[in-house]
Amino acid sequence: MDFKNILIKVRRIVRSINLESKKVQKDFGVSIPQILCLEYLKAAPGYQATQKDIRTHLNLNSSTVTGIIDRLEKKGFLARLPKVGDKRVTNITLTSAGDNLLEQTPNLLQQRLLAKLSNLSDEQVVSINASLDVLIEMLEIDALGAYPLLTGENNVDVDAAETNG
Repeated sequence: MDFKNILIKVRRIVRSINLESKKVQKDFGVSIPQILCLEYLKAAPGYQATQKDIRTHLNLNSSTVTGIIDRLEKKGFLARLPKVGDKRVTNITLTSAGDNLLEQTPNLLQQRLLAKLSNLSDEQVVSINASLDVLIEMLEIDALGAYPLLTGENNVDVDAAETNG
């Protein structure tokens, strides 16, 4: 059995995620987590959500989400608005510039994968999930936290580092 092919396939997946992340950053000036934040707002009622809603959806820590929102606000892709009737709460809202950006960006690898996974049988999904569990256990990385988004890890780290530094 040629185990090298498994390593090549894993590397191909990682490399494709990193390449997409770099291409999106270069072509549109935003990270994949930033695009996912804008997409969440676009789908939200009234194109608005709280920072906590965004944090929960992206499953990222508070400081990382603050950095994402800060950078998107500086670029004019979203705005912070006080909640009507409760000035202690701030709603994050998608701007027309943010909506225009989303119209230009391609479907992300993550979106394409989710669409294709939804077309598989339950048995196939269970099999893929079990195989990935085996790889995670073999690599002894089961305790390592991960975000439910396919992105070059550098983008999430940059968002956190820029917030903290």
